[in-house]
Amino acid sequence: MNELFDLYQDIILDHNKRPRNFRAMDGATHAAEGHNPLCGDEVTVFVKLNGDKIEDVSFQGQGCAISRASASLMTGEVKGKTLREARGEFERVKAMLTGDNDEPVDLLEFGNMASLSGVRRFPARIKCATLPWHALDAALQDGGEITTE
Repeated sequence: MNELFDLYQDIILDHNKRPRNFRAMDGATHAAEGHNPLCGDEVTVFVKLNGDKIEDVSFQGQGCAISRASASLMTGEVKGKTLREARGEFERVKAMLTGDNDEPVDLLEFGNMASLSGVRRFPARIKCATLPWHALDAALQDGGEITTE
């Protein structure tokens, strides 16, 4: 179990140090900002749709390692998906993050996203992990600003 925890921690640290898709996006069709005033996390998610497919997605912002890693993992997860598929991913990840801490996470189902499941042990950190996802959801609903408290 400790080896799995170490692997998860390595994935989070890697995505925090070298976030994927960390950039403002020229030509974004949708965008939204998210703020977590309790810890100071801020994220802006940019989406470029082609029909109902996410052609490109990126983010910018500042925050803790969990928030940044979650945004990085999220962009890789939803790029190329339809709006319906992306919303399904949001619901799936949200359920994983808020689920029973004693219930193991299926690695085949969640892949690298499973690395975020450790936040279930720290309820205050769940908002850090879900903030980018809430911002994505807001962007896909024509933008706006969200605040998690």
